[in-house]
Amino acid sequence: MHKLNIAFYSDSYLPAVDGVVTSMLEFKRELERRGNKVYIFSSAQLRDKKMYESRNVFLHTGLRFKPYPQYSVALFPYYSSMPGQLKRLEIDVVHAQTPFMMGFTGLLAAKLGRYPLAGTFHTMINSSSLSDYYPKNRTLRNFYSTYLWKYTKFFYKSCDVTIAPSDAVASMLRRHQIGNVQVVPNSVDTKRFSPRVSGERVRKRLGISSNEQVVLYVGRMSKEKRIDVMLKAAKLLIKKRSGIRFVVGGTGPQLESSKKLAMRLGIADRVTFLGFVEHDELPKVYAASDLLCLPSHKFETQGIVAIEAMASGKPVVGSNDLALKDLIKSGKNGEKFTSLDYADCARKIDKVLNNKDSYTKHAVETASDYSTERVTDRLLKTYGLLVSQQAVN
Repeated sequence: MHKLNIAFYSDSYLPAVDGVVTSMLEFKRELERRGNKVYIFSSAQLRDKKMYESRNVFLHTGLRFKPYPQYSVALFPYYSSMPGQLKRLEIDVVHAQTPFMMGFTGLLAAKLGRYPLAGTFHTMINSSSLSDYYPKNRTLRNFYSTYLWKYTKFFYKSCDVTIAPSDAVASMLRRHQIGNVQVVPNSVDTKRFSPRVSGERVRKRLGISSNEQVVLYVGRMSKEKRIDVMLKAAKLLIKKRSGIRFVVGGTGPQLESSKKLAMRLGIADRVTFLGFVEHDELPKVYAASDLLCLPSHKFETQGIVAIEAMASGKPVVGSNDLALKDLIKSGKNGEKFTSLDYADCARKIDKVLNNKDSYTKHAVETASDYSTERVTDRLLKTYGLLVSQQAVN
């Protein structure tokens, strides 16, 4: 297959670091290493635009999204959908990473220019947890709750292929009559995340002794991530185990309330909140831990941090639903607990900590299936089918 020029459209980009941005940049790196060209169309606040815009990255000025100040909402980005711009870049495939302002711009660009269109379903948009981000106005809230999922289905039905990052998400999309779904997981750099990385400096900086065991959470600090479940489990475990610490990495609207909950539970001295974890520091943070806990409730479309942890040789304890249900193999690379059941979460963390070494090999083996090289092969195969179908039509 000839080298491709690919246009990524996304509603989130740097300095925000989430699953969408991480996945997109990892694919971009590997696709370009193989000789393809990737152009990114996204939004940014004015102060970030100058820093992150480049020859192949087109950022449209957006308004700050209040629940997440690092995100912005693009204002009238539709000149990015003009056929002339994509024609000048000799685009072969349009890939919408999100379905909102920039994603819809990508859809317009594909339809107007007759380019094949892929759309990835990264986020559980139909999750009730996301109602926290709806406008305060009752009329607007009712509008969002009624039409958001309808619009989402319209968007993905308009794509030539909908990419699901896991089998669980693919099944959900098909139940909602969204056809032409293909599973292409998000990838992980298994050279960067590796059991060979040392976490000793992180442990020393945090004052964690060699005989203490660390339970880690990394990700957005938001309601749908259910950090409260892990903190309540922490209280039970701290009563039982003297040498246990909890480390929480990430920022978001629930950060302060999570700190207050740790204080109310009387465990604040055993819980460390790192805030934002820098890109270069993240592998070391995984290395400093003994396991990763993901208490999200019906929200993880894949759980990319779970795969990063496994690549680092760390087992994962997570909710028994959606993508984590398939990713975590109990007794092998981690343990699953009944969603929202903090007592069961505590039991499963305790089980893993008592047998941690037995999980390491299986965790690393699982992560190898999601290596950047393997997954990019699958993505390029999907692009190739789209391009060949477009040529026939």
